[in-house]
Amino acid sequence: MTFLKQLMLATATTALLAASPVIASAADLMAIITPSHDNPFFKSEAEGAKARAEALGYETIVLVHDDDANKQNELVDTAIARGAKAIVLDNAGSDASVAAVQKAKDAKIPSFLIDREINATGIAVSQIVSNNYQGATLGAEFFVEQMGEKGTYVELVGREADINAGIRSKGYHDVIDQYPELKMVSRQSANWSQTEAFAKMQSILQANPDIKGVISGNDTMAMGAWAALKAANRTDVILVGFDGSNDVRDSILEGGIKGTVLQPAYRQAEIAVEQADKFIKTGSTGEEEKQLMDCVLITADNAKNLETFALKE
Repeated sequence: MTFLKQLMLATATTALLAASPVIASAADLMAIITPSHDNPFFKSEAEGAKARAEALGYETIVLVHDDDANKQNELVDTAIARGAKAIVLDNAGSDASVAAVQKAKDAKIPSFLIDREINATGIAVSQIVSNNYQGATLGAEFFVEQMGEKGTYVELVGREADINAGIRSKGYHDVIDQYPELKMVSRQSANWSQTEAFAKMQSILQANPDIKGVISGNDTMAMGAWAALKAANRTDVILVGFDGSNDVRDSILEGGIKGTVLQPAYRQAEIAVEQADKFIKTGSTGEEEKQLMDCVLITADNAKNLETFALKE
């Protein structure tokens, strides 16, 4: 081959590569960090993020912080040491996680938060969360309707350090407190835990055997409460959860728990990965940092269309 032909071939090859879309190389790593996968909501997040990242050509590392801010800090160190191009994070506390996200930013690794906000802006690239207040008002309106606007009830609250617990509780009360014949007789935190909710519900029932309803800050606690209610032969109690889990879906379809509020965990995680990919390639997501995704009320009317925190059309 003559020198001229070699030069023409090299030029054509360079032009072709320049025209090709940019894709992640096999060496590009995305770190996905969530709370424990014992909770199907967080497992769904991790699976959604991992599947989308790998479809976009990234290697992934999936890590669990168990709602422990110190462990989360160590996992961020791991992501930095591994040279991750981005971190998708469902954090371990709105205040306690600020330093970890800042550390990643200082290491030039962008963070994309899902599900839970942090109490700072300008550190994470994106904070993509469910509209917890909107979802809570939906759930509360349904709860009031099911209760017939009167009766004694209990509220199970999530982990106090989690900003979502407070937002959901406020949404519940901004609706329920408008009905003077609805009386809350107990409000206790079960820390998003099914086991803890079971134990708390047993104690609450002993002190308040005639309660008519329970409204729960998430589905995991709702399942624990429902188990305690069934054990006490109180399946007449109105119970509403929040998350949109398959377990609660099944209970709704069986005539048990009355409803829940779907927050689209799987899609939320996919969006975070897509924005991370765009940021890596262009330096911008094209979106505001804080982004809200509306929730959907799930009842016996549409529960059959719910699968893994997503509502089928």
